[in-house]
Amino acid sequence: MSYNNSDITGEFESELRYLKLLSRQYPTIAEACTEIINLQAILNLPKGTEHFLTDIHGEYESFNHVLKNASGVIKRKIMYVFGDILSEKEIKSLSTLIYYPEQKLALMLKDEENIEDWYKINMHRLIEICRHVSSKYTRLKVRKALPKDFAYIIEELLHERPDRMDKEEYYSEIIKTIIRIGRADEFISAISKLIQRLVIDRLHIVGDIFDRGPGADIVMDTLMNYHNVDVQWGNHDILWMGAAAGSEACIATVLRICARYVNLDIVEEGYGINILPLATFALDWYSDDECFNFRPKIENDMQYSEKDLKLISQMHKAISIIQFKLEGEIINRRPHFGLQDRLLLNKINFEDGTINLDGKTYKLNDNKFPTINPENPYELIPEERELVEKLKFSFLNSERLQKHVRFLFAKGSVYLKCNSNLLYHGCIPLNEDFSFKKVKIGATGREYSGKIYLDRLEVLVREGYFYKNNPAAKLYGMDLTWYLWTGPESPLFGKDKMTTFERYFIDDKETHVENKTTYFKLQDNEDVCNMIFEEFGLNPETSHIINGHVPVKIKKGESPIKANGKLLVIDGGLSKAYQDTTGIAGYTLIYNSYGLLLASHESFESTQKAIEEEQDIISTTMVLEREVERKRVGDTDVGEELRTQIKDLEMLLDAYRKGVIKEQK
Repeated sequence: MSYNNSDITGEFESELRYLKLLSRQYPTIAEACTEIINLQAILNLPKGTEHFLTDIHGEYESFNHVLKNASGVIKRKIMYVFGDILSEKEIKSLSTLIYYPEQKLALMLKDEENIEDWYKINMHRLIEICRHVSSKYTRLKVRKALPKDFAYIIEELLHERPDRMDKEEYYSEIIKTIIRIGRADEFISAISKLIQRLVIDRLHIVGDIFDRGPGADIVMDTLMNYHNVDVQWGNHDILWMGAAAGSEACIATVLRICARYVNLDIVEEGYGINILPLATFALDWYSDDECFNFRPKIENDMQYSEKDLKLISQMHKAISIIQFKLEGEIINRRPHFGLQDRLLLNKINFEDGTINLDGKTYKLNDNKFPTINPENPYELIPEERELVEKLKFSFLNSERLQKHVRFLFAKGSVYLKCNSNLLYHGCIPLNEDFSFKKVKIGATGREYSGKIYLDRLEVLVREGYFYKNNPAAKLYGMDLTWYLWTGPESPLFGKDKMTTFERYFIDDKETHVENKTTYFKLQDNEDVCNMIFEEFGLNPETSHIINGHVPVKIKKGESPIKANGKLLVIDGGLSKAYQDTTGIAGYTLIYNSYGLLLASHESFESTQKAIEEEQDIISTTMVLEREVERKRVGDTDVGEELRTQIKDLEMLLDAYRKGVIKEQK
């Protein structure tokens, strides 16, 4: 935009106001020119490496190790730099030192005779690796990532080489001095963590941080401290978000799942939520019930007394019955959800212990329902209501849980468009004829579909958490959040029903079937993928859909690559609960300047063995797409933003030169 004095009227006033604001940041022609040159140069740097992970399900040790080793990338960098001069054992040791510097240092130095030489050798190696992984970034970006205590020193070492005669002594003296003054351990730890940070420019979590495994809270702490991360909400995440908002049905479901997987510690110790009222209630009402069908799922390495298991089973059953009642309240309150077929308590014949489903009568394997009134089966008894209120109070007042959920709102969304990739956890509701399914939301019965449907869902979920001064909107948002956990048209769930009641109370497995929705029948169809790309404003020729949610059964011949590479399902079973099904222990999708790679991981035994025995996760990498020309920052979403900034700065430059805005010299 070129400016003359006569132009400063009407339609240009808003641009002028903006340029005046911009001039505060770049008050002179020289500063504006410098920034234009800088941004133009950045456009030609290689794009940063993105890592995509999904379905972590609380497996914090495996997750943390995958981050620390960058899905095998760090070891490959070491092999690239030192592959000709280091043995395989030395490469493993150096890799482990980078992953776990503090813990590994203590072990490595314990038996070392010449500690000073060891420090010198390994510090030089770490600097060389760091120089290699930082080479694709600007000095400013690397400077911002530098650890505060060693920022100046590391920057000097990265940009000066020991083989330059005029700087050889300078370089060596820095290393010697760090060792002499007793700061070598801290330096090694700092530069190792810098390497970890630089090899992953951006981390995408495509849903399901919570449930199953023991450490979702630890995973959340890691993500909150990560330098660049986004989250696409999964059905298990949305369940915890609903619980944190105060949805009683979500709270009951969270506790039921934690009891089922013997994972109540995350509730009590991780989030400080008092579950003693639930234990007391269970003992009062289910003391004479063995609750065999509610025995928790136990891993081989878990050890619990029979007394503990019985109590957990009783708590499990007690909260399950409460969950079914609370879900019934929502279903009756929101008939447009279309979940009337999930009202099952009123279909029980309590006299003969049977239930009638779809015209067929089934015998219940458990007919002990001490808290259910056959005349009004969805009514909470006073003791249940008191328990629910206590639990809700604890969830709403858990500082750590609320902090984690606010982070999910700040960094999360139902879907994300990023660098020609469309990320969402589960699915898009579709009809058999390839069209987007219309879904009713709200009492008015308005229908939404495709992108607009997902956008509307996100707004309502946020209202369910944040609209504390609008009780009706908040309640609807909480009910909708619960629907996203279990509803047939939920893009986070993707099944026709959730047969929780049937799995507990009916032996006939035909009642346990949960059919996947149409999306999963069509996800291998390129035309369907192209239709979705166009709906979300992406180029079908260059874009990919990235999903999690459904574990890929590799050992049964399933492939994560769908629709000729247009759709990628990257749930490979990071959660131990799924590894028998998948045959592997997780995927990482890696998108770097050379193309797309898919790393499949073998199971991770423990952090202790990784440190002591240098047992890394064995990862196999498959190249999905290789770029003919290396991708640059200019080819990314960031590149588009930078070009916009350049255009604005050129407008400011023109305004300075025409005298429309005066320089602030």
